[in-house]
Amino acid sequence: MSDQNFDLVILGSGSGGYAAALRAAQLDMKVALVEKDKVGGTCLHKGCIPTKALLHSAEVADVTKEASHYGVNATFQSIDMGAVNAYRDGIVDKLYKGLSGLVNQKNITLFQGEGRLTGPKTITVNGENLTGKNVILATGSNTRTLGIEIGGRVITSDQALQMDFVPSRVAILGGGVIGVEFASIWRSFGAEVVIIEGADRLVPNEDPAMSKGLERAYRKRGIEFKLGNKFKTVTQLPTGVTVELENGDQVTAEILLVAVGRGPNATGFGFEEQGVAMDRGFVLTNDRLETNLSGVYAVGDIVPGLQLAHRGFMQGIFVAEEIAGLKPIKVDEYGIPRVTYCEPEIASVGLTEAQAKEKFGADKVSTYEYNLAGNGKSNILGTAGVVKLIREINGPVIGFHMIGSRAGEQIGEAQLIVNWEAYPEDVAPLIHAHPTMNEAIGEAHLALAGKPLHAHA
Repeated sequence: MSDQNFDLVILGSGSGGYAAALRAAQLDMKVALVEKDKVGGTCLHKGCIPTKALLHSAEVADVTKEASHYGVNATFQSIDMGAVNAYRDGIVDKLYKGLSGLVNQKNITLFQGEGRLTGPKTITVNGENLTGKNVILATGSNTRTLGIEIGGRVITSDQALQMDFVPSRVAILGGGVIGVEFASIWRSFGAEVVIIEGADRLVPNEDPAMSKGLERAYRKRGIEFKLGNKFKTVTQLPTGVTVELENGDQVTAEILLVAVGRGPNATGFGFEEQGVAMDRGFVLTNDRLETNLSGVYAVGDIVPGLQLAHRGFMQGIFVAEEIAGLKPIKVDEYGIPRVTYCEPEIASVGLTEAQAKEKFGADKVSTYEYNLAGNGKSNILGTAGVVKLIREINGPVIGFHMIGSRAGEQIGEAQLIVNWEAYPEDVAPLIHAHPTMNEAIGEAHLALAGKPLHAHA
């Protein structure tokens, strides 16, 4: 067994791990990056990128079906899943090659294999002990299943991404981000879809106004959903799957997608044995992302909080700069933008109305909803939706929530408004180009600043 020494050893090369490696290398650190699979992690290979490629194919299918509405003579015939998957794989492969090239050009040594924390600052992989002045744990997340046996007609998002056919009818257990995105894809591809969600609304972590808008849109699209009902049993049959709910209802489908979220992938790596403080499978850190072991940090989905690739990415950069003594600004969970890429899309940053009222008091918060019916570009695109703003009375905007086609593309300005604590009166004078979806942000702030124009007061 050989020993090697580094300035920084990173276990996991997903969004958090590779970002930390690249930034640390920029800061002249000697870096070891340990990865058992492929650089890029879940986001690039099994999550964000491949699902969004499928969603774009779904958007093209929808536009083709509606082509005559726009005066274009085109006929939708069918979905070629082989070609769809080839398109998806081409996107992933291109990004993977680019990322691998970046890692190879830097002062980073990639160790391919399953690593394990075997000392306070030592990762062992393939019989080699990699000891760092500092260590980052970045082992990501895995799919939750609630004890349901996965196999055959019962699948997770990992298997859903590899399907080579469009099922006739799909049941989806879970109405959160993953569930509603796959519901959107399959419905666009022609499948019947029913979502089973234990909470009383879809996307229950979002503001209720977003849930209401999505439910309205999904009814219009013919997507069924059963809310406020948890599953009791799942039974596989030769021809399909039957899900029995706690209220006695039964749902039958060709395929059942279990989409009940993701959990921390932090057990089995020696963390507990080395004394890393953990809770319910998560690695605990202070507000500088350092664990209870000096010089050992954790980033990404194994740290309690929002499980988002861009959060892990920024945390990786933060820790690299922290180790280098640059005293970077902390990653604020409250200010992290969130996008759900179903059709219509949901984009949000900051507090929901309920969270704002709990934090500041109901009489200290005001809200405004701007309907996209008044937005020219939204009419051109044929999308419905709203922009909902939440502000402290006589204070800054503390929550932004939007639903509508391409809403995710508007989150950039929204996160600046919330994170820079802008008042509606600060945003209202800013010129928003016409005609754009982005104008809706300007109009909403005009209204919240007390001067609504393209809106009924």
